[in-house]
Amino acid sequence: MIRDTTIGAKLWAAAVWATVGFFILNLLAMIGTVVTSSFATRWLGTWLPAGWTTRWYTSAWSEFQLWDVLIVTFQVIGAVVFISGALGVTAAYALARRDFPGKRLLVLLFLLPLLIPPMTFGIPLATVLYQTGLAGTFWGVVAANLVPTVPFVILVMIPFIEQIDPKVEAAARVFGANTFKLFIYVLLPLLLPGILAALLLVLVRTIAMFELTFLVAGPTSQTLVVALYYAVFAAGVRAVQSIDAMAVIYMVTTLIWLIIALRFVNPTQIVTRAKQQPAH
Repeated sequence: MIRDTTIGAKLWAAAVWATVGFFILNLLAMIGTVVTSSFATRWLGTWLPAGWTTRWYTSAWSEFQLWDVLIVTFQVIGAVVFISGALGVTAAYALARRDFPGKRLLVLLFLLPLLIPPMTFGIPLATVLYQTGLAGTFWGVVAANLVPTVPFVILVMIPFIEQIDPKVEAAARVFGANTFKLFIYVLLPLLLPGILAALLLVLVRTIAMFELTFLVAGPTSQTLVVALYYAVFAAGVRAVQSIDAMAVIYMVTTLIWLIIALRFVNPTQIVTRAKQQPAH
């Protein structure tokens, strides 16, 4: 490997590293400020708080009813992951194995929710859900989150399915395998890495999805990110430390799921598989 050792290249590299370092430093400073505030008894105009306490966490837990919010959050995540997996994998298999007029247009339509901001289609979607009576309910929140997650599963799964030789499926048919056995004993083991990658990423995406959930959630169907928003902007006087404690709980919850996802998913796996898919 030949490196460019000119002054211009060195200056460019130094500028890139300085920018990255500045971004990371600011990110750590913001997170550190919130975490420090959540443990502070009082923090005004000094480098460090006057004292330390954990009572803001118990206060936030009871004041914002975080146990109920976490239960609703995990229920929404579980429903979205299961339904988007079932619908997305099925649709991806059909798109990967069948050629028909208008296929490219159909794929583009599937990908539109991933290409445009959620608020763009979120308001019309919320209007429809309110008219049908689903808005404000658990299943309304699930339906809203399925709009971007099902296309996401399709996008991830198509390269995984296309790399499987159709002759493998044909051989299983010859030996008497029906559709159910073909999926369970042949396709599922081969597609499991892709399914796992897609569903874990859907899980993390659903936890962080604010716009769509905010537009359709009701008092009993709020996820953690929406509850955090209401805690900050709702009427009334609340201790800043209590809100910061809730924010830390949200960050820790998201970070745990993200670590689990990265434990099973290689960030370059999807791109690599997409490049290696066989030509048809």
